[in-house]
Amino acid sequence: MRFVLIENKTKPLLRPLHVGYCQSFFCRLKGLMFCSTLGIEQGLLLVQPRDSRLDSAIHMLFVFMDLGIVWINSERKVVDAVLAHSWQPMYLPRSAARYILEIHPSRLGEFQVGDRVEFLV
Repeated sequence: MRFVLIENKTKPLLRPLHVGYCQSFFCRLKGLMFCSTLGIEQGLLLVQPRDSRLDSAIHMLFVFMDLGIVWINSERKVVDAVLAHSWQPMYLPRSAARYILEIHPSRLGEFQVGDRVEFLV
C-alpha cells in the first residue's frame, strides 16, 4: 500500500497526516477492521471509483475504536464529517463523496464541510 500526505488547503493542519491510500475493493472492505489503535498522524484514505452517497457509506463492525470520518468529493471538497463509534452498522454522508478519510478522532475538528483538501505523494 502506498501512503499520501493530506493537506487542508483551507485551514492548515496542526500536525502532519500520513495515511494509507486504499483503492482496491479488498483494501476498502477491510479498512481499519480489527485494529485497536491508530496514531495521531495516521489514517486511511478509502478511494471509490466515483462520487456516490451509497458507495461511500462505511460500517464500524469489528473496528475496536472510534474514528473521525471525513467524506471528500471528486473536487477534493469536504462534504461531511462525523465521529464514528465502534460497532455501529452504518454511516452515510450527507452528500456524494469519492474519498473517505478515516483518522484519529482528535483530528476531526481540523476538517469542516467546505474545506479544500489535497493528497500529496
